[in-house]
Amino acid sequence: MATKRISDEQLVEIIEAAIFVAGKPVSKRHLKETVLADLSVSMPRINNAIEQIQTHYQTRGIKLVAVGSGYRFQACASLAPWLANLWQERAPKYSRALLETLSLIAYRQPITRGEIEQVRGVTVGSGIIKTLLEREWIRVVGHKEVPGRPALYATTSAFLDYFSLAGLDELPPLPELQESKINQLLSDPSVRELSE
Repeated sequence: MATKRISDEQLVEIIEAAIFVAGKPVSKRHLKETVLADLSVSMPRINNAIEQIQTHYQTRGIKLVAVGSGYRFQACASLAPWLANLWQERAPKYSRALLETLSLIAYRQPITRGEIEQVRGVTVGSGIIKTLLEREWIRVVGHKEVPGRPALYATTSAFLDYFSLAGLDELPPLPELQESKINQLLSDPSVRELSE
């Protein structure tokens, strides 16, 4: 079957509509392999169309943003106080322990539960790891070659999507004091590796 040619305007419309109706972030590659599969469209044209869409929405209440697994439309953060009234259910509140654990995984991945416990100074409850795994914010990426072979945890693209990050390089920098304390604790040979 011969590939069809489309104008730049039609390409923008197709990509905009596809991302809008997808229900989850859509990558450029996925766009090219699905909705644009039978069209003669190069990756530079797709990049240009996405830039045009982002420019168009710069002054609107929604934005086209890049997150870990692709592109999605989302409301501007500044509108959150008004938009929150749309939902009766409130966003779940996460404990400080869960957020600290998730932060350590995000900044130090791959990391074991024992290493998280070394930094936090307390035991990580199995419920915390279970919640993070169920939310698909973290996953097991291997096992450390030490006695007990504890699981190594890392974040997922679902984590990036939830926190509106295109990549881990967009995480805010750690204050220097915290950074050096974490490095010191994780490199201290006198602290025994805790297995799960």
